[in-house]
Amino acid sequence: MTTFLGIDVGTQGLKTLLLEPGRGVIASASRPLSTIGGLPDGHSEQHPHDWLDALRGALGDLRATSPREIGRVVALAVSGQQHGLVVLDRDDRVLRPAMLWNDVRCATECGEILAALGGAAGSFARTGLAALPPGFTAGKLRWLFRHERATFDRVAQVFLPHDYVNWWLTGERVAEAGDASGTGLFDVRARRYDDAACAATAPGAMGLLARLREAGTPCGALRDAVADELGLPRGTLVALGGGDNMMAAIGAGAVEDGVAVMSLGTSGTVFASSPRPICDPAGELAPFCDSTGGWLPLGCTMNATVATETARALFGHDLTAFEDAVNACTDGADGVLCLPFFTGERSPDLPAATGAFLGLTPRNSTPRHLLRAAMEGATYALVRLLDRLRALGLPLRELRLTGGGSRSATWCRLVATTSGVPTRTGVHADAAAVGAAVQAAWTHRRARGAATLSIAACRQELAPDLGLELLEPDASAAIVHAAHRVRWQIAVDALAPIFPTLRR
Repeated sequence: MTTFLGIDVGTQGLKTLLLEPGRGVIASASRPLSTIGGLPDGHSEQHPHDWLDALRGALGDLRATSPREIGRVVALAVSGQQHGLVVLDRDDRVLRPAMLWNDVRCATECGEILAALGGAAGSFARTGLAALPPGFTAGKLRWLFRHERATFDRVAQVFLPHDYVNWWLTGERVAEAGDASGTGLFDVRARRYDDAACAATAPGAMGLLARLREAGTPCGALRDAVADELGLPRGTLVALGGGDNMMAAIGAGAVEDGVAVMSLGTSGTVFASSPRPICDPAGELAPFCDSTGGWLPLGCTMNATVATETARALFGHDLTAFEDAVNACTDGADGVLCLPFFTGERSPDLPAATGAFLGLTPRNSTPRHLLRAAMEGATYALVRLLDRLRALGLPLRELRLTGGGSRSATWCRLVATTSGVPTRTGVHADAAAVGAAVQAAWTHRRARGAATLSIAACRQELAPDLGLELLEPDASAAIVHAAHRVRWQIAVDALAPIFPTLRR
């Protein structure tokens, strides 16, 4: 029996798992990762060699617990944190630590790139992006050109994190459309790099990028020396992999029309599979490609469990007490509103925003009301992005929840009711690693002649949806939340001008 290896290189840890047809996930191992300390505000970096060390350690753990199964691996794929910048010199030496997705030092440079493309309208026409968030790779590369010129002048290769790991595994300098569509250097409609965006970023940028390959084709084969070091079979196929959101979409089941995924993590994300490009002229949604040949429009908020954890810490509640308090309060929190923008916000675009509670009276100024309002506010911000997906013509028939917040039954019911979409819970916690393993199997089978095999069929065989609970919206509570959401949006719009004056 063959097995497939999924690897997820995250910011806080690296996860590996083995997937076997008919048995699902049969083994897993992980290693922690940390960012470099002591950097200025807005800077976030990691050493790429830490990713490789973590991979060696995690696979060593798998060899110890599942030696026979790891010896049957025939294909693997890597999921990686998006938007990061890894730069190598002519001798393939890493020149500096990787700048990560949450490194936002390059807001000025992103504005310069956007202006060079003709502003929001010009950028939208060329690349599909009406905005260029400071997390995207293009701004980081321009920042390097502007502020570390001596380093930039030595750059011979630019990689995204997962492409760097692929290169180390195979020696191949390749990329794929899913992760590449998060660089700001890419035309998402045509699924190719955009020459004007590259020229606006830095001199010679186009020539530094990894060459693109089509979804479903291999990246290459595992190098013999690496295979021996990692304890994997020589000749193991390495699929193209993709960004963590693209791999999570596969793992969570957003590989069919009408299925969306909402992740309730530190930040919150909403994304759905689409057979056509979904480009948002308002810039609320990132018009990503997926890693299977389609597209993956995605919206992100910065404050999902940030909001609930901040409120929980305010009252010293543990998770059980928090859940009990939220359940003890009625829908709509008796009029209390929470604008959950404690760390600023990406969507709506309020980077200088702060958190706020409104509507407080002597009657509703209780822990349960504020805790309930925090959960509702974080949910409203995410459902706002679901509404944007629908407004851009993407019908939704089912929503799937993942992330730490999805362990709260109350929060899951709130999402189903507020969104009005039947919602499934119980998605595998390591959806990105599962998705990587599924993509590895899909690529392996296509390489062996199954050219028409769909990713959905492959996923259903390898990681079927077993034990998922379906939650239907509560019609009566939905009426309460519809009215409360209107008030919430009015409050957001009203406070937007003064947020910058409040942050210290």
